[in-house]
Amino acid sequence: MKRTVTNEVLVKQLIRSATSSAANYRAACRAKSNTDFVYKLKIVEEELDESVFWLEILEEFNQSEKLKELMTEADELIRIIVASILTLKKKSRSDIRKS
Repeated sequence: MKRTVTNEVLVKQLIRSATSSAANYRAACRAKSNTDFVYKLKIVEEELDESVFWLEILEEFNQSEKLKELMTEADELIRIIVASILTLKKKSRSDIRKS
């Protein structure tokens, strides 16, 4: 990508949201309960979605295959996180019914 003011601002935003996703995932792995884990995974989902947003804007300014690949990867991560959230919610409901 070209070094422009716009690109630099957008890349900084992307770095913030992407690193926040990673930090929040680490926090989720240290959750105290399934409820806490789901809550923290939802934050990861939001941060990943924000990362996709910044990638989409960057892609509008810079036609790049690498950006498209990163968007695909981010979308895949979001799907994994959402599937994990749904699985945990189902498990929690099932555990409640058993008690």
